[in-house]
Formats: sequence, C-alpha cells, structure tokens
Amino acid sequence: MKSYVDQPDGVFPAVCSLDCPDQCGLLLHKQDGRVVKVEGDPEHPVTKGNICNKVRNMTERLYDPKRLQQPLKRTGLKGSGQFEPISWEEAIETVTYKWKTLISEHGAESILPYSFYGNMGRLNAESMDLRFFHRLGASRLERTICNSAGAVGYSYTMGGAFGTDPEDTIHTKLFIMWGINAISTNMHQVVLAEQARKNGAKIVVIDVHKNRTGQWADWFIPILPGTDTALALGLMHILFAENWVDQHFLEQYTVGHEELREHVRAYDPASVSAITGVPVEDIYKLARMYAQTSPSFIRIGNGLQHHDNGGMCIRTIACLPALTGQWLVKGGGAMKGNGGFLGFNRTALQRPDVLEKKETRSINMNRLGHALLEIDPPVHSLYVYNSNPALVAPEGNKVRQGLEREDLFTVVHDLFLTETALYADIVLPATASYENTDFYTSYWHHYIHLQKPVIAPYGQSKSNVEVFRLLAKGMGFADAMFDDTEEDLIRQALNFPQNPYLYGIEYEELLEQNYVKARIHAPFIENLPTPSGRIELYSSQMENVGLPPLPTYAPLPVESSYPYWFIPGPNHNFLNSTFSNNAKHARMEKQPRLYMNTDDAKANGIEEGDWVEVRNDRGVCELVVSVGDTVLPGVVVSQGLWADSPDSKHFVNALTPDRIADMGGGATFFSGRVAVEKKSR
Repeated sequence: MKSYVDQPDGVFPAVCSLDCPDQCGLLLHKQDGRVVKVEGDPEHPVTKGNICNKVRNMTERLYDPKRLQQPLKRTGLKGSGQFEPISWEEAIETVTYKWKTLISEHGAESILPYSFYGNMGRLNAESMDLRFFHRLGASRLERTICNSAGAVGYSYTMGGAFGTDPEDTIHTKLFIMWGINAISTNMHQVVLAEQARKNGAKIVVIDVHKNRTGQWADWFIPILPGTDTALALGLMHILFAENWVDQHFLEQYTVGHEELREHVRAYDPASVSAITGVPVEDIYKLARMYAQTSPSFIRIGNGLQHHDNGGMCIRTIACLPALTGQWLVKGGGAMKGNGGFLGFNRTALQRPDVLEKKETRSINMNRLGHALLEIDPPVHSLYVYNSNPALVAPEGNKVRQGLEREDLFTVVHDLFLTETALYADIVLPATASYENTDFYTSYWHHYIHLQKPVIAPYGQSKSNVEVFRLLAKGMGFADAMFDDTEEDLIRQALNFPQNPYLYGIEYEELLEQNYVKARIHAPFIENLPTPSGRIELYSSQMENVGLPPLPTYAPLPVESSYPYWFIPGPNHNFLNSTFSNNAKHARMEKQPRLYMNTDDAKANGIEEGDWVEVRNDRGVCELVVSVGDTVLPGVVVSQGLWADSPDSKHFVNALTPDRIADMGGGATFFSGRVAVEKKSR
C-alpha cells in the first residue's frame, strides 16, 4: 500500500499536535498533494468529529506565505530580522563547529537547549533531541513552564496523573469547573458536560474571570486570585462539620482523614470568605451541593497552579472527592490530568544513561532571563525548538535582553520567524506534525495515537528527529541510538512493563487502528502509586521535604504596592504563541483586551474601549479595556499571547514574575501585580 504522502488526493487520518488536553482525531482532505481541509474524525470515540476553530483553520498556518522553507543565517543585528538563505549542510556545519569550539573553551554546559511542547508528538518533543543533548553533556533544562507545580501537588495526593475517565462524565450530575476556561481550552469536556446537562446535570464554574466558560455555567463563583486552597479547605470544614463525609471510603482508601478533620476546623466559612471574596452563604451552598449530588466531578484547571502556592492548591482540591467517596461512582471524582494511564518508557526514548557527568547543571526554563544574564559560568549557546521564549517566558524583557547578547550563539528550529528566531544566528525550518511519523498520548482522555505522514515536508523543512540525527553526525557521535528509526523509537517507548495500563499495546495495533485506549480493567484507586497505596490526605512525603503534610493555605506574596492582581490567561483562537502570528486567527480573536471591574475603571476615569497602559517594575504593555463585572475589584485579566512588535505593545509577559512556585519548579505567571492607566492615543 502506498504511503499517505504518495497519494495526492483523498482523505487521511491524523491527530491534533497542539498542547491541548483534547488531542482530537482528525481527517485531512488532500488535493494535488496539499491539505485543503481539516475536519474532525467522527469515528473517534471521544472527540467524535468536533474540532476547534484553531484546527479547522490549520491550512492557513500550513501554507502561510511566511512559513520558513530553508535554513537562514543572520546578517544584521540581533532582532533586526535580517537573514540570508543557506544550505542545510552549511547550517549543520556552522552549528557543530561553533559547539565544538565552545565545548573546548567553556565546556558542554555552556550550551543550553530550550524547548517545550509546541508539538505534542513524543518523538519530536522528547526523544532524539534529549539523546543528543545528554550525549553532548549540555546543561539540562527543567521543563516546568506549564503544569509541573500542579502535577507534583496532585501526585502528593493521588500518586500521579490519574483521574476520572472523561468518557464517564456523561453520567455526572454536578460538574465543578475549577480554574479552567474549558470552552476555549478543553472543548470536548464541555461537549460531554452538555450531554450530562440534558439529563439534569448542573455546572458550576469557579474562576477569577467570568470568561466564556463562566458565562456558560449554571452558577459562576468569582474568586480572588491564589485563594482557591482556602475555598477548598472551607468546603472540607463544612463537609466534616455537617457529617457529609463517606466514613467507610475514608477508612478504606485514604490516610490522614482524622488529622485532616481536625486541621480544617480552622477554615470556618467566615474566615474563608474574608480570604477568597466568596460570600459565606455561597460557601455553604457549594459544599452542600457537592455533598448531596452524585456523581460529582471536579475538572481542575491549569491556571490555578500558576501562583506561588499553585502546587498546594491542586493538591488540596484533589483531596475533595475522597471526602465524599466520589472516586467509586461512575462519572465522579476529579481530574487534573490523565497522562499517567499512558505513561511510556521515557528512559528508553531519552537515554539519560549516556550523560557522563551526572551532576551536570540544571536550569529552570522559567528563569531563562536569569540564565542568560546572570548565571555563572555563562550560557554561551541556546538551541530553541518547540517553543518561543521571547514571547512565552516570564519576565520577558529580561529574556529579550539576554537574547540580544552578541556573544550568545542562538539556533532556532521553527515553522516561522518567531519573536525568538529574530534573535537567532541560525534559523532552521521545521516540519508540521502532518509531515512526521510520531505518536501522541493525551493528558485528558485515555487514547494513544499514531501519526503517519500525510504530506511531504514543506520546502526544505525537517523534523526535530531528523535534525538531531544530522547534528549527532556533525558532532562525530557514532552511537547506534542515533540510527534508530521513528518506528524503532515508538517500539522502545511502548515497551514499558512498569505501566500496566499500557500492557499489550504494540506498534502494529497502532499502525492498524491509528488510536488505542489504555488497558484499564479495575478502579485505579485500588492500585495508587502513592507510598501508602492510598489517597494521601496526610502526606509524609511532603513532610519529608519540608512542606506542610496536610493541605494548608498560604497567601500569595504581595510583591509590590501596585493595586491590581494581573492574570494573563489564554484566549480562544491562539494556543500560547501558536497562531498569534497567523492573520486569520488574529482576526478571529479581534483585539488584545484587559478585563477590569466597573468600580476600578470608574475610579481611574477609564471607560469601555479605552486603551490602557498596564505596567509594573518589569515592563509595560498596552491593551484595550473591557469594563464590567467579569472580574472582582482589584483584579485585571488579559487573554492570549499576541504577536509583538515595536508598534503594537501587547507583550503581557513583560509583566510576569519569574519566581518559582512552591512545588515542581513551576511558573508563577498569575502572581504579578500591576498598575493600569488610561492612555492617550
């Protein structure tokens, strides 16, 4: 049978590569070798043919005239955008010669890779690249910009990324969407909730902003930023005090419930209301609704963890279903992420064993500006792929100042000349996911997908896997691991006896079916990978590392006297910086806005539609204000990472702190404070 690439016309299966929990099954329509239409696969058991506008308009991105087609070499000043085309041979020779020189002069740790999940394909995000950098001995990157604080916090309670199967939530009677704008970031959970709603389910949304999801809810509960831990503890206080807990479940499946019962006495509703801004009567109403409705399900969002206290916040909310025994009810429980069910053999993919110097330094990606400007010994070379740190990293002006260093040799591998690529010495054109062989594991549903190439690489673009094979050859690395094919890599990843849920899933099955569900044959709470094997309401692990063993609220540090908490959330038509540079997606999103409470706006002479300057000691950005009751007083919210230029100052990460959260080295994007002033235009 001919490969999909060799068939110029037809409809071919694919999977969405975006860093999104839904990971949709897709159908790509081809004419004359080009993708002319992207639609959802109606046969996919979870996504069932529904896709978002981001992906529906993906052809605009695939064939954008600005997409890179060949390697480039910088000819002007960094940031000027002045480049000339070069061959792949010259590009690889330039990079490897420079790296060999740096290693001889400064050591391999002077080289830093910087990447995340701009492509969720496991081969192109974390296989040959990490093999290469381990073999090279480069500084290691702590990939912590997104979910690390929450992942660690949730794991302290549940042992890993294990939660409710979203397919079961059609049976749910109460949804609590906590800190997630699901309509924009997890649309198929909304579809499932709508099915349940037709059967009487209620939907409660808790958030700092009444966004699209808050407007969709039956009941929206506004809350002050960073206080969600206190609200969860206040709910526990009522559940224990009014005897709404499932004592049998607590005794059989948890540790620490008696200690927790005593601990939460201090979180009475009046005290919690004063912290959170949630009225006392609403705290009682929510607690009783949660206690009396079954199945009840909590969808824990990503934004909650982007505070200084983010790990503890997620850990605390994850305790709630245990109090009411919801884990044993189909459609009950909670979910932060479900990636644990599809955990694969990362060691085989990444080969950390080839790192000779085991004490090689590790650099947190949230502190890139610090790493480029202040760390000693210095970083002399940066290799960026699957990420755009000049737009997405916190304390962005510091990051850009570091990227401007003329003595920093920077290489960027991307589909476009991004904000980061403007500072590069060498730019390499990247393939899109539909041009690669790869496998994908959802962190929401329970399906693993295979992507077979559907179209030929655009221009001279190459995948990460291909490029790191070339770099290995250029460096003179003769290790057999660099000869592994994509099929070899997938087989190695699937060979993972430590994960019983992956047992029996093999490459041939994926090749034939395109997607396969994890093998879950019994309630996962019967076999939790916590130290006790139970849900840990009291965590000795946390105690051993100096953290409170019981869920405990810690207020956010007030870093300055600026009057507003600033929450730069996601928007509907971009995914982080992806699509922000594509004209159609920018038109769909319309304008970069700042949402502000009516009372705050009135006090500052600000009206709907005014341009405002948002500033703090880290930087300044300019946004159009939207005035109303969608946020509480003292809080302002923006949406999206807009493409930035000198004449459009929408750079929200100029304002965000690069402090590290309480757990997992996580980011604190949502813990900054700002001033807002009307701008004359």
